[in-house]
Amino acid sequence: MLKKKGWFTLLSMVLMLSVVLAGCGGNNNAANSNTGGNAKPANSANDSKETKELTFMFRGGPDEQTAYKNVVKKFEADHPNVKVKVVVTAADQYATKLKAAITGKSVPDVFYFESGDLKAYVNSGVLLDLTSYVEKNENIKLDNIWKYGVDLYRYDGTMAGQGNMYGMPKDVGPFALGYNKTMFEKAGIPLPDKDKPYTWDEFIKVAQQLTIDKDGDGKLDQFGAGFNVNWTLQSFVWSNGADWLDSTKTKVTIDDPKFAEALQFFADMQNKYKITPSTEQAQTLDTYQRWMKGEMAFFPVGPWDMSTYETLPFDYDLIPYPAGSTGKSATWTGSLGIGASAKSKHPEEAVELINYLTASKEGMDALVKAKVQIPNLIDMATEWAADTTTKPANKEEFLQVVNEYGRVLPGHYTYNAEWYNLFFTDIQPVIDGKVTAADYLKSEQPKMQKLLDKAVEQEAKSKQ
Repeated sequence: MLKKKGWFTLLSMVLMLSVVLAGCGGNNNAANSNTGGNAKPANSANDSKETKELTFMFRGGPDEQTAYKNVVKKFEADHPNVKVKVVVTAADQYATKLKAAITGKSVPDVFYFESGDLKAYVNSGVLLDLTSYVEKNENIKLDNIWKYGVDLYRYDGTMAGQGNMYGMPKDVGPFALGYNKTMFEKAGIPLPDKDKPYTWDEFIKVAQQLTIDKDGDGKLDQFGAGFNVNWTLQSFVWSNGADWLDSTKTKVTIDDPKFAEALQFFADMQNKYKITPSTEQAQTLDTYQRWMKGEMAFFPVGPWDMSTYETLPFDYDLIPYPAGSTGKSATWTGSLGIGASAKSKHPEEAVELINYLTASKEGMDALVKAKVQIPNLIDMATEWAADTTTKPANKEEFLQVVNEYGRVLPGHYTYNAEWYNLFFTDIQPVIDGKVTAADYLKSEQPKMQKLLDKAVEQEAKSKQ
């Protein structure tokens, strides 16, 4: 997969830094000590008649940009004493502009950030502690927001996932498997079971039936699948009982035979089973384009795709990923957090904007109707998934990913993701069948471990 929309594009460099620079974040010494510990609830933001200006910087595809700008306008209408300067930054500029923002002490009042950056931003004083602002706001019901998403932005100074809240989930992004329902029906192949994943063998057999030369010119023009290794290898590794890290999150475990089996299977889809375009074929027409044209049977789908996929020339739906030796499907659930600058001049208003974007029925309803994400509010999500009149029909699969079999990406657990990024840097020879999975993993493990050791050291120093 070479192209995805929405926040997923942000991950194209694998968990790279994603908070962005704003023109004015505000710096004054009085704000420095306001970490939310004794703050008034966020709904006191309208008590003053003074006009207060916030900067909100974010990124996203065209549909997401429009949706969020519209929600900000609604926020301003409901909060007449608050004006929000919206600044949109391209995804590939996030890391650079964030570094400049931190160095220049001009962090935006409200901004997106990656859960994997939580520890570093808290330890360096970038993020405002939102805990009391959120907990004292009677309009926010944390038990009606995905626990997975809320916990991603908790940190107690030692462990992420617990303690105070330094962000609210912009969304949770379950990465499900889509399939071309029209293609199955035309081929007379039984539709996949939405409640039971294919085994790897079953998946290959079905995909081979749907990999064909439609026009008889001797070249394949319809394929079974087209998976990008950066975003779908996780499913095969996890469902085969392997992982990138051990339970302590300090040891790289890719030298596990089960990991090698999963990576080799992934590569074999191109080189042995021929169900996915080769590297050369993908250069002519990438897998995302082939899926959009109706030339691919299976392709990953995120909630951020729903608005774009409204115009697909075929019917599609969602199913679990094929299961390895564990017999259970696996995939990842991403998220972006929305945080506030610890040095914002207007912390209460900043948190009120965050809450409006992430936890209010008004804001969430507008974003969901724009078809750029699933609802953060559980009761709203349940009702949304039950509506089979909107595509995809099996939206329930998204909720099952969040509730049952989705996982956070490995880079979330560590102080930085350099060790994890390295894994994908030189992996192409494996995908092309020039290097075996076992040989690659054997050589890569010590290099990744060295970078992980450095990350552990950096985390320890940041707490001193």
